[in-house]
Amino acid sequence: MKYILLFILFICSSNITKAQDTLSMRSGENILVKVIEVGTAEVKYKKLDNLNGPIFSILKSDLLIIKYENGTKDDFSSIKKIEEKTTVQDLYAKGQTDAVENYVGYKIAGTTVLLSSFVPILGPAVAIVPALLCSSSDPKDENLGYPDLNLMQNEQYALGYKQKAKAIKNKKILKNYVTGLICYIPELCGMLLFLW
Repeated sequence: MKYILLFILFICSSNITKAQDTLSMRSGENILVKVIEVGTAEVKYKKLDNLNGPIFSILKSDLLIIKYENGTKDDFSSIKKIEEKTTVQDLYAKGQTDAVENYVGYKIAGTTVLLSSFVPILGPAVAIVPALLCSSSDPKDENLGYPDLNLMQNEQYALGYKQKAKAIKNKKILKNYVTGLICYIPELCGMLLFLW
């Protein structure tokens, strides 16, 4: 009976350990992930502890092997290591591109502006205050949703990412303010008809 329980425990534990993909890096590090896509030059994945989080990518040249949950492997040891020569402009542009793909932290500010525009009688006047306050402030770091902390430590990448994130936030706030104004027009017409 004891051996049967040990056998069942062994079978269950082997299934648990194979329930993820493993990236074996050239540096010797192993990362538990869920591989999303294997492209021509890079591998896109999500971190196993945050499957609903952002998608990360790594160059194939930085990998040795991908071990998939079903037991198959992709061997990248024959790919030569790419020495990236990135310029300041490349990092700035990459920051802006990543912000377009990953920044969604504007939702609270945009929703606040839209909802405050529905205040009866004074909607647009009330909504201008949160619109100005939200658009004048930079996005908070915890709302940026950047894909890689190492890249954010680069000054040019962070500058490009933050500037694009602020532009996205301001555009969404303006769009929601204008939407609130458009929705306010029937209410304004109704008040004018009532007063007339």
